[in-house]
Amino acid sequence: MTEYTIKPLDVETWDAFARLCEKHSGMGFGGCWCTWFHRATHGAPAPPGADEHRDRETGRAYKERLVREGRAHAALVFDGDVAVGWCQFGAPAELPGINHKKEYEAGLVSLPDYRLTCIFVDRNHRREGVAAVALDGALDLIARAGGGVVEAYPQDTAGKKISASFLYNGTRSMFEKAGFDYERPKGKNHCVMRKTVPGNR
Repeated sequence: MTEYTIKPLDVETWDAFARLCEKHSGMGFGGCWCTWFHRATHGAPAPPGADEHRDRETGRAYKERLVREGRAHAALVFDGDVAVGWCQFGAPAELPGINHKKEYEAGLVSLPDYRLTCIFVDRNHRREGVAAVALDGALDLIARAGGGVVEAYPQDTAGKKISASFLYNGTRSMFEKAGFDYERPKGKNHCVMRKTVPGNR
């Protein structure tokens, strides 16, 4: 089995992250460079008081600015010097744009400290356990930052085989194996899951 290592997304790992994005045509929704969940409104006009840059910038430039400002976080999975996957995480203020938001907020009791919003794996490394490594890496980085309540919104596949293009949040079973508890459904095929991660500074 390949020995993977985890590094945080930052200015030092940006080039490796960018190469993986470029290999997959910018990835995400319409080549969003993993910025979809940074946006509160997914293309709609920004609300009053919102960050105006979020409404103007797109793709690579926007993501790179957020990384350089310390406002974009992810656990990058490396195979040697090459990034082959990641798990994006951040506080709700950093990642406000979750899908099915009205339904989510209707059942919300309290916001989490962190959200896990996107997991991506290089097409040449799928079905090798990279997604689970990325998830574990994100939880470890959260623990090092002090820990807290972590929320995720995986696909609830109910045992069905789903195309990898729909599994941007991972699967319920993967999160169950990582110790997450199921809370409630969200949207047609997703759910809300939580785990409390103790600090490990």
